[in-house]
Amino acid sequence: MLDAFRKTHDYLVEHVQVPARRVLQDEINWNDRLIAIKGGRGVGKTDFLLYCAQEERRLHPEESKHSLYVNFNDFYFTEHSLVELAGQFVAAGGKRLLVDQAFKDPNWSRELSQCYYRYPNLHIVFIASSVMRLVEDNKDIGSIVRPYNLRGFSFREYLNITLGLNLPVYSLEDILKHHVEIAQQICQIIKPLQYFDDYLHHGYYPHFLDAHDFSESLLKMMNVVLDVDVLLIKQIEVSSLPKLRKLLYLMLQQTPCSLNVSSLADAIDCSRSTTMNYIKYLKDARLLNMLYPEGKQFPLKPTKVYMQNTNLCYATCTREPDKQAIAETFFYATLHGNHKINATDRSAMFIIDGKYYMDALATTPSKTGIRYCAIGDLEVGHQKNIPLWLFGFLY
Repeated sequence: MLDAFRKTHDYLVEHVQVPARRVLQDEINWNDRLIAIKGGRGVGKTDFLLYCAQEERRLHPEESKHSLYVNFNDFYFTEHSLVELAGQFVAAGGKRLLVDQAFKDPNWSRELSQCYYRYPNLHIVFIASSVMRLVEDNKDIGSIVRPYNLRGFSFREYLNITLGLNLPVYSLEDILKHHVEIAQQICQIIKPLQYFDDYLHHGYYPHFLDAHDFSESLLKMMNVVLDVDVLLIKQIEVSSLPKLRKLLYLMLQQTPCSLNVSSLADAIDCSRSTTMNYIKYLKDARLLNMLYPEGKQFPLKPTKVYMQNTNLCYATCTREPDKQAIAETFFYATLHGNHKINATDRSAMFIIDGKYYMDALATTPSKTGIRYCAIGDLEVGHQKNIPLWLFGFLY
């Protein structure tokens, strides 16, 4: 059986085509023995895993012979366990097991835990849905797993892919202090605003590269999120799917918005508590973002709700999102992965890392304020007015 998995592994690793090396690859401590690659559906988790194996083969060909990719979609796992396969793999000299679709096994966390403790020289990297709670509530692997989050393409990655460039990452502090010089350097190479609207519409998900109909692919991905990531993994009744779909549709129509939970609950014919739980599921599935004041979190009602990224804002044909909504959504989405972003009682929209008060605006205001402002129609900023597109270089 290992030979069959090996042939599949070799074929997939040889043929995977990844348009850009992801920043996450250098952030992972590959010496950890149980690593989870989390992320929303459609961001390229499987390709990322296979590309890491491909790069290992290129840089360390002898060591790569001890790695194996397995997918729980394989019917082998209807009668055999991961522990059984891992035992055969280790006995044959295997060292690194790359596991995809592990959640298809109802005992996935227990299986991973048994592999971890039974085979101390085995390293496991597995792909996890964003809705899987790996640390908080998981008694099997919560204390031993090291989760990492793979996001969709940043604006920087989109530019590098579409234009064949090698533009670098900048820290938030670099952008706040040196945004004029950084923007001028980039604008000597390209005109970012010529590409920014395209990125906002379709540049976050990798399937824009090969999908002849991006909108159809986006809708398909969103439906799979509801059917699999929410219903299957959260073990929700199938009869609840129409309510989840309607709730997501209402969010697509209204975000960014303050939540009127009673109104939403009436619209989908659910209790307030169930409605809030459904909103949390959509957030965990990387379809929504929730903005809270500092020190507040779910189950309290958020100050504001956003779509998880700007591509999702264009997913319904019944609404054309306005530029201000897109500006706020992009700003929140690009910062919240590596920074703490909260609502504030002051007149500013956001407070970042507890110290930077910031606004995100579609167009340049008539007066320059005393706080930082990310502005959508700026190519090069001045003082505390910073081009919005430049925050797309944070990763």
